[in-house]
Amino acid sequence: MKEEDKKPDNVVFDEESNSYNAGLKAYATNVGAPSITTPDTVTWKNVNIDKVNKQVKARYDELKAEYDALMEKFEYNNLIYNARFNFEPIVGETYHLYRDKYQQPFLSIIAPSQCNFDYVETFRLNADKMWEVVED
Repeated sequence: MKEEDKKPDNVVFDEESNSYNAGLKAYATNVGAPSITTPDTVTWKNVNIDKVNKQVKARYDELKAEYDALMEKFEYNNLIYNARFNFEPIVGETYHLYRDKYQQPFLSIIAPSQCNFDYVETFRLNADKMWEVVED
């Protein structure tokens, strides 16, 4: 571009379309218009980063608690399904898990108060065939 073809800074001229397009801009273009400045967003970012981090941590803690509970259920179910028993458990009934003298788990209908086996835990078989710990 030649020096004599250069437009002054206060003239809005688009060299690609070779036209004046000040009226097409979404912002003021004359010399008296307020200057365009970007706001300081550092404080806003820092406050919101802290909030987001707390939300993510809270959700992580919730998911971890759910995962831990699910893993506990899995481990109990795995233990019971691998235990020895000579009957078909009935949904909704309560059973007791014990360990024999070789520390092998076995399931029984006999309550801990009625025997002196090595008691582990009491369970109930739910409709989904999942074993649930029976709270005392």
